[in-house]
Amino acid sequence: MGIVRGRLVGTATGEIADGVVEFADGRIRWVGSAAEYPAPEQLPEFGAEVVLPGLIDLHCHGGAGFGFPNADAAGARVAAAHHREYGTTGLLGSLVSARAEVLVEQAAMLAGLVEDGELLGVHLEGPFLNAVRCGAQDPDAIVPGDPALFERVLAAARGTVRSMTVAPETAHFADLLAVMRRHEVLPSLGHTDADAATATARIRAAAGGPITATHLFNGMPELHHRSPGPVAACLAAAGRGDMVVELIADGVHLAPDTVAMVFDTVGPDQIALVSDAMAAAGMRDGDYRLGALDVRVRDRVARLATEDGSPGAIAGGTARLVDVLRWTVRVAGVPLADAVTAATRTPARVLGVDGERGRLAVGMRADLLVTDQSLQPRRVFVAGTEGT
Repeated sequence: MGIVRGRLVGTATGEIADGVVEFADGRIRWVGSAAEYPAPEQLPEFGAEVVLPGLIDLHCHGGAGFGFPNADAAGARVAAAHHREYGTTGLLGSLVSARAEVLVEQAAMLAGLVEDGELLGVHLEGPFLNAVRCGAQDPDAIVPGDPALFERVLAAARGTVRSMTVAPETAHFADLLAVMRRHEVLPSLGHTDADAATATARIRAAAGGPITATHLFNGMPELHHRSPGPVAACLAAAGRGDMVVELIADGVHLAPDTVAMVFDTVGPDQIALVSDAMAAAGMRDGDYRLGALDVRVRDRVARLATEDGSPGAIAGGTARLVDVLRWTVRVAGVPLADAVTAATRTPARVLGVDGERGRLAVGMRADLLVTDQSLQPRRVFVAGTEGT
């Protein structure tokens, strides 16, 4: 049996200033105020700690020097373990646009990590994107929507693909969506140059199941009052409760006021904070790879390397999800409870795992992140075991 005590955030009844979580056999057995705990003699001393549900990252390309699009299984396990060490107890391993044979090989490799419980699933970010908004994706690897290719990757991944980013204007969108729904793959709209009407039509076509927006604002046209584009369509859908929007709130991809505005506009139940981390997460500045492309990290900012040394496109993130959570609270000014919801309960819900993850509640998996008051990680429990 394990017991942690502190300020609880992410319970079914809101915050508990001095609370207790008891767990055994991998599950939470008791949650509540320390004053109501039935065995007070067993309680540790109350300290300045914050207890959160384990974080869930829907969009992550790697860390600790290894990227899921490039690494072998051993490297991918190092990357997954790094994020777990920093409190991300549920992680999708994200691939990028690549040649068909590379996608098949990497998806099959990551499937082994999912089957071993090290990842929640595989996220395909491409290749059915718009090359005009490719960002740090290889434009030569982007192809029109191809349901047969999608089925081939799905088969290689042995049922572990949980999410796919697709441009709403790609060819055969309806057929791709049908395959996603049949295989319980979460559609995510992104890397798009679509207008608002096209994006809205695709969101409505996906009605009846969950749908997300891949890193809202990034990889799409800017919001303009006479040409609102996909940003407006996604914000409106999130406001209606029809879509969850990803935000990379790391201080690089979005301004603090942008993040605060989205939280104030659509609320934390329609936001998933993500890291979009790549191999450089947890590493020093230097040269890395993202798929087939060279990336240079300077001052913790990852950009595509260019021949003349000029700044290239932002190439993923170098922050872990706990760093994103901390920045969202301490810099963007979002209330802690809202930021925690967007990093735990909301992503659990869109993945359909909210019956066992994303909240501090009796019967849930004992995935816990214990931090200090400044949201720096101190202890991590995965299914009740510390430091796994």
